[in-house]
Amino acid sequence: MKWTDINDIAIELSETHPDKDPLKINFVDLRDWVMALPEFNDDPKHCGEKILEAIQQAWIDEVA
Repeated sequence: MKWTDINDIAIELSETHPDKDPLKINFVDLRDWVMALPEFNDDPKHCGEKILEAIQQAWIDEVA
C-alpha cells in the first residue's frame, strides 16, 4: 500500500484498531499507525497533512 491508497488504509486501520475513535486520533499517531501496517510500503516523506486528513476522513466514513 502507498499513501495514496486512502480507502485501503482506512479499512486496515479500522480492522487493526477497532477500539479507537478516528475523530480522536492525532496525526502523529495516525502516521505511525499507517506506517506500521503490514502491507504498507511507501516513503514517509510522501506523507503530508492533506493525506492524513483524507485517511482520517475515510476511516471515519468506514466506521460510520
